Amino acid sequence: MSKKNIVVLAGDGIGPEITSAAVNVLKKTAEAFGHEFTFDYKLLGGCAIDKFGVPLPDETVTACKASDGVLLGAVGGPKWDGMPADLRPEKGLLGIRKALGLFANLRPAVIYPELAAASPLKEEVLARGVNVMVVRELIGGIYFGPRGTKDDGKTAYDTEIYSENEVRRIAKVAFDLARGRRKKVTSVDKANVLLSSRLWRRVVEEVHKDYPDVELNHIYVDNAAMQLVRDPSQFDVLLCPNMFGDILSDEASQITGSIGLLPSSSLGTEKAGLFEPIHGSAPDIAGKDVANPVATILAAAMLLDNMGLNAEARAVERAVSEFISEGWRTPDLGEGKRVGCAEAGRLIAGRVHA
Repeated sequence: MSKKNIVVLAGDGIGPEITSAAVNVLKKTAEAFGHEFTFDYKLLGGCAIDKFGVPLPDETVTACKASDGVLLGAVGGPKWDGMPADLRPEKGLLGIRKALGLFANLRPAVIYPELAAASPLKEEVLARGVNVMVVRELIGGIYFGPRGTKDDGKTAYDTEIYSENEVRRIAKVAFDLARGRRKKVTSVDKANVLLSSRLWRRVVEEVHKDYPDVELNHIYVDNAAMQLVRDPSQFDVLLCPNMFGDILSDEASQITGSIGLLPSSSLGTEKAGLFEPIHGSAPDIAGKDVANPVATILAAAMLLDNMGLNAEARAVERAVSEFISEGWRTPDLGEGKRVGCAEAGRLIAGRVHA
């Protein structure tokens, strides 16, 4: 029996609904496999601002660092749009990534055959298969580079900046993942224009020398966006700087039919990783029980994998596949047996077995 402590950062908007569904699945998983999971609920984002005046309280950071893993819902909403930049909910998300040293964000995009009709791509394109892993560098680049305003606020700037070490460590993650997949890494950059991308490309090529069994090619980000919708089957692992990975992973989500299906994991220098859906807080549907919890539940499966509970993770993934193959559909997934967020969580939990 394993004893694991999981911090839950439900966050804002639909965050409490989708994390509640995922926690139910984790509880059923612990019961089915004879484990003991404890859940420690902490605040992050707008809800933390409302209670503590800051988006990332110290107690949240302390709890996350001491945990075996962190399950996150989503943060942000119009309620806090008028806050100063350093006090917005999103600042808390960036802060927890930095505090935990989470430099590698993994975003898998896989299409379920039963949901092919929900994809905007043609049937003959989807028939070639969609199984892409976006590896996004998470705590460098333009989101963390020097920024500011001048000319009395009439000019603003954000700086794309990377060091060799930052590129090297994320490249190793991508190549290691590729070895367990189809052994192909496509590195995304804009090396024809950006000096930071030229450094990125040079370091990726240096790292590739240690992985002669893995194919490497480079692609400019604008072409990558085009090729991803033209023929996603050509990609295995997409290695991306922070902003490019943010954009391309959202594009990949729509290829699969819904952004509500895609999980992500963020890994780094601390024991605890952070696991979340790739979508936002969707305040327009918060509290209506119509959100899709599948991405969050699959993020919980990634959390189980990171804790070394691989059979348990596969059980959760099978439960999700059964739920979809049986025709259950949250509103974002189109026609089928309509189900709300909470009931979807219960149905998936009920299909988890050892």
